[in-house]
Amino acid sequence: MDLLSLGYWGLGIAAFLAATVLPFSSEAVFTGLLLADYDPFWLVVWATVGNTLGGMTCYLLGFLGKIEWIERWLKIPQEKAEKWKTKVHKYGDGFAFFSFLPGVGDFIAVAAGLLRCKWWIVFVSMALGKLARYVVWMYGNEMIMQ
Repeated sequence: MDLLSLGYWGLGIAAFLAATVLPFSSEAVFTGLLLADYDPFWLVVWATVGNTLGGMTCYLLGFLGKIEWIERWLKIPQEKAEKWKTKVHKYGDGFAFFSFLPGVGDFIAVAAGLLRCKWWIVFVSMALGKLARYVVWMYGNEMIMQ
């Protein structure tokens, strides 16, 4: 069974996995469901929720403060985690908005946890960033499909 056949649930799972330990593309599932005429509004909602929960999982791993777990499960070297910890501390809890960025998003979320940033500010900032990402992705796809 593939994630596309699970519809919105499949997208939520894909988005969650994409924001955690697996190199995964939620955008591919999103686009596939968009092409299958799923409601764009609900695609954005499911993708945002899944990706935000995945990002908060990274935050939790950072919050637990076990660098061994971070290195093992997220494949983030201690040096990079410390580098991003410093950057997040410098710019504040709202820096989690940028956790939607490919390549560095996991580092930002983990650093926010390591720094013990306020979880609710991280959650809201992260959700807004991920929402913006999927809205842009949706409109970009719709422009291409027309």
